Amino acid sequence: MKARPLLRVLMREPLSYRIVRQRGSHRRLESAMGFPPLLFAFHDKATVRSGLIRAVLVESVGLTEEKAKELL
Repeated sequence: MKARPLLRVLMREPLSYRIVRQRGSHRRLESAMGFPPLLFAFHDKATVRSGLIRAVLVESVGLTEEKAKELL
């Protein structure tokens, strides 16, 4: 998966993250739904490995594996 579609997944419902600050390719994301803040540090066209996608959605955001798969 590319970084831009992953960012779109984070920004749509039910996660509702939004970019609050950006410096280069580093974006600080905060959620209106109470999820923890994230630092998204990927270039838009970079390929993100599946293990890293899992780490972002399950470990950083706190979703279950099933819910993360539904969002993708």
